[in-house]
Amino acid sequence: MPKTHLYFVPGLAANTKIFERISLPEEHFELHFLDWLIPTSINETIQEYAQRLCAKIQHKNSILIGVSFGGIMVQEMSKIIDCKKVIIISSIKSNKELPKRLRLAQLTKAYKLFPSKVIANIENYEHYFFNDYLKKRAELYKIYLSIRDKDYLQWAIYNVLHWQQKEPLKDITHIHGKKDEVFPIKYIKNSIEIENGTHVMILNKAKTISKILEKECFLMD
Repeated sequence: MPKTHLYFVPGLAANTKIFERISLPEEHFELHFLDWLIPTSINETIQEYAQRLCAKIQHKNSILIGVSFGGIMVQEMSKIIDCKKVIIISSIKSNKELPKRLRLAQLTKAYKLFPSKVIANIENYEHYFFNDYLKKRAELYKIYLSIRDKDYLQWAIYNVLHWQQKEPLKDITHIHGKKDEVFPIKYIKNSIEIENGTHVMILNKAKTISKILEKECFLMD
């Protein structure tokens, strides 16, 4: 029986290490991980960017899986190539699922104040992390948020806030944490909810997510 090919796209600024705890039966699935590309310019459209990522898909009728901004990206990719299924995690299916504070950030252009320099040079700011919790967060950022190009960060934030998808695409499987602090569950419709799942549950709820992915992928065969 041929294997099903799964292509994973990480969250904004994240690298593919965020998927290292995802475990699926090797006899049935082959996992592929797509790294973020640097935008050709700050004005590259999300459609143009998706086209460049699609060029890295080497198998027909694959399953596309994206986390957070990666979830937005795989939805855009599904408009370009034929895929068996799209699964998003800790993400949104349309701009109607953006929380009010992010809509406000878009309207006021407050996103331009986002401290991309801090992420780009987080080692230089470590002495500002006073308590153990913040220090641990800083360590996580260094491990998992390694895409620190300033143009990429500004481009990605702009495209999250200005995504033009007004209605959800058909047949999207959406896995979402009930304690997601970035995209609160109260704005999310038609999702598989995970108890105590936060926006970074791909790291600490990987076992639960793996079981859901396995079930959803088998349902399509």
